[in-house]
Amino acid sequence: MTPEPDTTGSWLSVRRLILVILTALVGLVVVQSLLSSWSEPQVANQLQLYQTDLLLEGSVWQGEGLPADQWPMLREGLLGQDPIASAQQQYEEVRAQAATGLAEGRSLRAEAVDQSSNSLAEETNAGKPLARRLQTAITQQEQLIQQLDIRLGLMDAYQGQPQAAGDRWAQVRDSDTAPALAMRTADTLIRLWQDNAVAPEDEALLQDALDGWFEYRALDRVYELQAQTGDPAGADRRAQLLAREQLAARNQLLRLALIGTIPALGTVIGVGLLIWLVAQRVLRGRQSVLSQNGDRGWEIPWTGETIWQVLIAGFFFVGQILLPLVLGSLGLGGAGLSSRGRAIFSLVYYLLMAAGSLGVLWWSIRSFKPMPKDLFRLRLSGPGLLWGLGGYFVALPLMFGVALLNQKIWQGQGGSNPLLQTVLEEQDGVALLVFFLTAAIAAPLFEEVLFRGFLLPSLTRYLSAGWAIALSAFIFAAAHLSLSEVLPLTLLGAVLGFVYTRSRNLLSPMVLHSAWNSATMLGLFILGG
Repeated sequence: MTPEPDTTGSWLSVRRLILVILTALVGLVVVQSLLSSWSEPQVANQLQLYQTDLLLEGSVWQGEGLPADQWPMLREGLLGQDPIASAQQQYEEVRAQAATGLAEGRSLRAEAVDQSSNSLAEETNAGKPLARRLQTAITQQEQLIQQLDIRLGLMDAYQGQPQAAGDRWAQVRDSDTAPALAMRTADTLIRLWQDNAVAPEDEALLQDALDGWFEYRALDRVYELQAQTGDPAGADRRAQLLAREQLAARNQLLRLALIGTIPALGTVIGVGLLIWLVAQRVLRGRQSVLSQNGDRGWEIPWTGETIWQVLIAGFFFVGQILLPLVLGSLGLGGAGLSSRGRAIFSLVYYLLMAAGSLGVLWWSIRSFKPMPKDLFRLRLSGPGLLWGLGGYFVALPLMFGVALLNQKIWQGQGGSNPLLQTVLEEQDGVALLVFFLTAAIAAPLFEEVLFRGFLLPSLTRYLSAGWAIALSAFIFAAAHLSLSEVLPLTLLGAVLGFVYTRSRNLLSPMVLHSAWNSATMLGLFILGG
């Protein structure tokens, strides 16, 4: 009899070849994404400036309703001795970081263009997507600097330095890359402060181009000039403007206090928990909470090839390559959609990515049923909930410390999750709710099943629990495709992994992850107004 061909071995060889090709393709996309994020601004800079803008708006409040002898002390405690100077210093720092990022981006773009012009790159077009992404980052940096110059000029003018203000505005007005609205705004401000001339369209233009303290300062100048030129309504408009500013300033001070107080309380609780956990570990040794399940891994029947297949084919290829290609070929994308449309598109995209990734995960491990004990265990329980909440509070002081270090390393560059900037600028309530559901529910459920439910236990087949936590946390961070987020998200991933290995319940990292994202979203809602 003729022996039957070994189809199993042939299929394994074909599958491995496909995985090698997909790994090379995914590696190219991931490296390009990380390189392009090098010169992109961090959303943390925008968050700092939003908080600085709250400080500026609150600085004009005169303490109406408070005892006259108490308000100066309260004002200094909330705003500092010279809030305008502090705000200007913050803006100058962000501008310097943006200028550095712009120079680096231009250098990287030049290298990418050079690479795309050689014969190999002409055949593969490998350098062109990177060059396009770098050009987008450069444009963002240029527009950020122009926006900062307009605002810095208003602070100069407010502090009696109209010449310095005019020099800043002239750079924007004469720029070849500034948007038309920014150029018109700069030209209008120069005329208001240097020529002392006001035009009928100035009020509408400045209301459209500026906001907050900067809008009030520009409109105050418009109404002041109107009153000086004999317009009887100018003085009335100015008085009404200043009255509205007082009301807005009080509200902004409340928001500023809320943003500062709640994280501070959480951090104090986290520091207290850390002290208690360390003390218990010293006093009780291996009987402490920290040592619970610490050395115990999982009984994993599949090999590293299955891990490789799920991560490369399931997560990276489906989410970063296949899904964008399919949606693009169908003409579906977030560009051109309304606020609600973009929010719904983001949620649907995320759900499709999660379904594809989890589908590959199920297909890859379907032959290993029944599942090993404690694997993918999700149970509603008090200890599971407490591990999640406790992990959140412990993560707070750790993440704040790493954020300070990260800022020193990246100096405001390295990119960020684009969803954060979108949420920060969004004003539609329904859209914000959809974004919140995406970040606070969909993301924790999917990412914890994949990274803590599957990846971390799978790695314990080859590594100790501690090293498995570290490696899975790094992969979790790198999957977000922003260089500046690698360090803080690795730490967060380590805390998530630590909580999961101790509780043996996916509820714990899901609660922690959801609490973290929820707090981030709520902070953005408050900052964005």
